[in-house]
This record gives sequence, structure tokens and C-alpha cells, in this order.
Amino acid sequence: MAHHIFQLENELQNIPEAAPKASRSFSVSEKLARYGSSALSGVEHLRLLVGKDSHADALLRHFGSLKALSRASFRELRQFLTKRQAEAVMAGLSVADVAETEHALSTPLTNADAIYKANLDMKRLHQEVVRVVLLDGQLRCITKVDIARGTVNESLAAPREIFRPAIMHSAYAFALVHNHPSGAAKPSEADLRITKRVAAGAQILQINFLDHVIVGRGYFSFQEAGLL
Repeated sequence: MAHHIFQLENELQNIPEAAPKASRSFSVSEKLARYGSSALSGVEHLRLLVGKDSHADALLRHFGSLKALSRASFRELRQFLTKRQAEAVMAGLSVADVAETEHALSTPLTNADAIYKANLDMKRLHQEVVRVVLLDGQLRCITKVDIARGTVNESLAAPREIFRPAIMHSAYAFALVHNHPSGAAKPSEADLRITKRVAAGAQILQINFLDHVIVGRGYFSFQEAGLL
């Protein structure tokens, strides 16, 4: 009998374990429907925009990251995508910034963070742009005027070009904004000189110069840094 029992035990040990049940693999669309967009990776969001995994993967291989892709021009995207796909990608990658900007512009621009968020589009620009944000007596945006493109220097961002739209629109106050395409928001010597000249001119004209904000990966505020 003992021999029989040991024989049964040996036989049981030789029975292979049942294979674990494979968990169901959901498509990106199914994941979105079941768990919401927060469950999707950046790549999966891109695949939904493009509609074809291979095209999305080719974009990421070429540009290296979603951040780099978000700064691609329409012409660059058209090398890989149809016109409709390129439009969808450009809109999809910028819609969050657009929503943030619209929200910022719906409230008074009372600090550097609000001014930065009202100009998030400048993060995606490939060249430096000097912009004047004109404000009314409640510090709400009247309009935004781009006055110069190219490397920022005293000749491109001359005070007269900055004050002209402020006077035309009878602005109570204004903020100066420009971007650094490199992403580094640290001010240059030219930035410091321009800010001092504009501050002096604003005092003479009795227009409130709220801040000079440099847009990069984040932002630099001359007001917050005590330089204005």
C-alpha cells in the first residue's frame, strides 16, 4: 500500500502546473473607453490622433520625444502624415496650452504666472519673438501685439516700437514678453538692457510696466527677480 501511495505522489508531482490565464489586451480605444485618458501613455494618445500605430511610432523615432514633436511645423509633419493627420496632431498637442491660455486671458493678468500662461504659444516658436501684452485698468488683456521677430536686441525691440501699440490702444498697463527657443529662460545682457530702457520710458509716459517675462521651458520674471 505504501508503495502505491508514493507512486501516486510521484505521478502528481509530474503533472504540469496549469498555465496562468492570459489577461486580455485592450486596444487603445478600449482603454480610453474603460479607464479614461489618464490611463493612456503619451504614445497611446498620439496613436489615437494619427489613427495608425506605425505612423505614430515613425514620428517619435524621428523627433525623439513628444515634446520635440509638439514644436514641429505643419510642413515637417506632412513628411510623415496626410494633411488631415498633421492637422489632428498639431491641434491635439497644443489644445491643452490653448485651454490654459484662454483661461488665463479670462482673468486679470496680475502676476508673472498669469502672464506666462497667457502666452504659452510662445513655447513652440522656433525663433525669438518680442510681444507686448496690453492691459486695461482692471489688468485684463486688451490685445497682444508681436513687434519683432529674430534675435532680440536693442534695435529690434526699440522702446518706440513697444510704446506705439500701448499709446494707440490707450493701455493702462502692459507686460513685455519674449521667448527663448532654446528653452533656457535665463535673461541675457541684452534682455537686461532692454528692460531698463523700457522701464525708464514707461515712467516718462506714465504707463504701468508690469513685468518682462521670458518664456522658455518655464519662465523668468524680471518683477519677481527684483530687476524691475
